Amino acid sequence: MSASEGSPATALPTVPKGIPPAEVEVDEDLVRALLRDQHPDLADLPVHPYATGWDNVTFRLGDEFAVRMPRISGAVPLLRSEQRWLPLLAEMLPVPVPVPVRAGVAGPGYPWPWSVLRWVPGRSAEHGEPAPGEAPAFGRFLAALHRPAPAEAPRSTYRGVPLNTLDSVARRLALLPGLTADLPVDWTELARFWDAAREVPCDVPETWVHGDLHPKNIVVDDGRFAAVLDWGDMSVGDRATDLAAAWMLFPVTAHDALWEAYGPVSESTRTRALGWALFFGTMLLETGIANDPPFAEIGRRTLTRVAASL
Repeated sequence: MSASEGSPATALPTVPKGIPPAEVEVDEDLVRALLRDQHPDLADLPVHPYATGWDNVTFRLGDEFAVRMPRISGAVPLLRSEQRWLPLLAEMLPVPVPVPVRAGVAGPGYPWPWSVLRWVPGRSAEHGEPAPGEAPAFGRFLAALHRPAPAEAPRSTYRGVPLNTLDSVARRLALLPGLTADLPVDWTELARFWDAAREVPCDVPETWVHGDLHPKNIVVDDGRFAAVLDWGDMSVGDRATDLAAAWMLFPVTAHDALWEAYGPVSESTRTRALGWALFFGTMLLETGIANDPPFAEIGRRTLTRVAASL
């Protein structure tokens, strides 16, 4: 998920915002036609729909590959960023990532670039979170990722940025209580925390960040943290964006082990990370209520853990 944060809403919406509709519909026949035209050695492999996300649709291609195709125009620069940077990042990470192995271009019936990726086995964590004992492995992954980036690395306007630029959270904190009366959180306390957290300055150097480490982008294999998907939002920025995943993936009781494996985390950085967790929790819950029940459940779980940490 990577829709940018816009300017403050002037009126409270009557319905939540969900995953946007596809601008281009993609099916197996189109995927096979593009492969036949551009990568004919792969065109006879079985093609099956696998997943549809906010930005991209993914097809399984044989046993070893996947095809990743933008479904909205805003995802195109993100896919190009993956093609350029993910092969370099993959070399320094302790878990597999879906490295692009072929690049596709626009063709009949499809207007944008696309990728053939190396297949990563396992299931996304929306179907089952990593075991709490995997928190140290996840902490080590974050420590390996959060390294200095080249000067020409991408920057984002909505990930790795100061919390006070994320205008949508206050709107969601006003909207969601009326839609989730059974959620055991104190919305007033969450709003007070958000007002305080968004004023906490970044106190650490900028690093690479993934930017979108919610459970749908984490692969779990028999309870084991196995891989990380969807790198379109990778950028240079505040590592607190990624540290928020602690609340999206693990119970609060596992967090000490995660921080110990990651390395020292200042109180300011942990506060910003909790603020980012509140951002993601409200965004996922709003999106899920609109048209994606798994996102709604992830949002509920994340906000419950955030509230327990205040």
